[in-house]
Amino acid sequence: MGLRWCLIFGLTLGLFTSWTRSELIKHQQRVQEELNNWWRQEVFYQIYPRSFQDSNGDGIGDLNGITSRLQYFVDTGISAVWLNPIFQSPMADFGYDISDYRAIQPEYGTLADFDQLIATAKALGIKVILDFVPNHSSDKHEWFIKSVAREPGYEDFYIWENGTVTEDGDRVPPNNWLSVFSGSAWEWNEEREQYYLRQFTKGQPDLNYRNPAVLQAMDEILIYWLNRGVAGFRIDAVNYIYEDEELRDEPLSGTTSDLNSPDSLEHIYTRNQPEDYTLVQHWRQLLDNYSANNGGALRIMMLEAYADLKLLMDYYEDPQGVQGAQFPFNFGFITELNENSTAQDFVFNIEKWLIYMPVGHTANWVMGNHDNPRVASRYGAKAVDAMNMLLMTLPGIAITYYGEELGMKDYRDISYDLTVDQPACEAGPDDYKWISRDPERTPMQWNDEKSAGFSSNASTWLPVNPNYQELNLRAQLRATRSHYKVYQSLLKLRKLRVLQEGSFTAKALNRQVFALKRELKGYGTVLTIINVSNRTQQVDVSDFIHLPNRLTLAVVGVSSQHREGERLKPAEINLAPYEGLVITLKVHK
Repeated sequence: MGLRWCLIFGLTLGLFTSWTRSELIKHQQRVQEELNNWWRQEVFYQIYPRSFQDSNGDGIGDLNGITSRLQYFVDTGISAVWLNPIFQSPMADFGYDISDYRAIQPEYGTLADFDQLIATAKALGIKVILDFVPNHSSDKHEWFIKSVAREPGYEDFYIWENGTVTEDGDRVPPNNWLSVFSGSAWEWNEEREQYYLRQFTKGQPDLNYRNPAVLQAMDEILIYWLNRGVAGFRIDAVNYIYEDEELRDEPLSGTTSDLNSPDSLEHIYTRNQPEDYTLVQHWRQLLDNYSANNGGALRIMMLEAYADLKLLMDYYEDPQGVQGAQFPFNFGFITELNENSTAQDFVFNIEKWLIYMPVGHTANWVMGNHDNPRVASRYGAKAVDAMNMLLMTLPGIAITYYGEELGMKDYRDISYDLTVDQPACEAGPDDYKWISRDPERTPMQWNDEKSAGFSSNASTWLPVNPNYQELNLRAQLRATRSHYKVYQSLLKLRKLRVLQEGSFTAKALNRQVFALKRELKGYGTVLTIINVSNRTQQVDVSDFIHLPNRLTLAVVGVSSQHREGERLKPAEINLAPYEGLVITLKVHK
């Protein structure tokens, strides 16, 4: 009898094992698919490290400060952050001039601090993306110092040219190329007696990627940080990396009479060169190979490139289908739209990206960043909730700049004496305000205590916006309604399957109001309606939706007369000036 039961148990165990092995394979496939696609519906939160949290009282944000605030992201619903540059730098352009790609800027901490940040973030389920600056280094980098001295192996690490001498004996640059910050893109070096290319500030010499040693060095740096646990990279200014080998003059654009302005030229020889796309494809392969060989979630690449839409789309993949970045940033909400835009403008801008985006790729939407005025300053404080509703209910990826969840505003009254943004300093006291990027980089407003809870020091690297006493996280947590709570509700809503996978339709209901519809069979509909005007609007959405008798408000703004859970009549939806509403129709998780 015992033998019989052993045989039966053995046969049953064999069948069970066979069944679980099959199921295990399917499970592993699902897990791998999730690991490869984790980023497709992600909300990436941009941290400007210098302004996020100071841990040691020197008035400058740092890595330990970020680590101390990681629970904030868990509470908010954020699971991926990307950090502006944290590498060693003389800070001529606040980290975008790197003097050592493998070291941490001492003001921000140490490599041990970075490793602790990564470990803590991982334990909390937060992925960390690093800002990578490949186009140029600092002129204090040992590579540049060796290149100036013509040390063997470094002679051509940067782009050097003799220039020409005029009949009057004056030395002039080799061509008419201009810096992003105005004036010639060529800088004379007395020691080497040649010009070097610098498309940004004179302290940011352009690297020469036609030299294989440069590419190899950068590949090794990417792998170095991957080995330290980062989830990927945001590649800065990628469309500036290669230039025309023949150094041809760029044609005049005819848009300005100021020949020192970069707008005076059509940048056909200094931006979006064919080799830029090839380089992105090379780094995509590097990241894919690393992910395959080391397991875990796919390491990703997102790009900064201000370019014509058609050129930008080739950074997803080229016409032959060779894969580039996971996504190039979509800056349409920053560069194409503002507080004066109509409903049709918004719908056109949204649809334009989706129409041109290659099939199978993921859209992304950037509402703000460190180089442009904040949402509350660009669209108006009353529009903050509506813009976050728009951002969070569009298909694909959302990118939030720190403080936008609170409705932080630019601090435009920073004096010239306290201004630190280099281009603004160079513009002088009469013009600095309209150039400076300092106003959108002021410290995070955590509470109403000293320095807004950002630092124990009353003196911070940039002054805190004086409105912090009313506009801060603590106050918004305590309030019945707040921008933060609206933002938090939107992140919870994004977990609905209809917002993860649903179809998308946009429609201008009139010149002042537009609507977005997300639908998924069996999982209902989510409708977002936004009034972009300064007048109250009434709209009828009956023809835009199914089941018009089942409209329930899911998210409303801080000043709304409506309430969450309220039922609406589709033919009589009233919106206050700049109001947004998120409505659900028979939604299932």
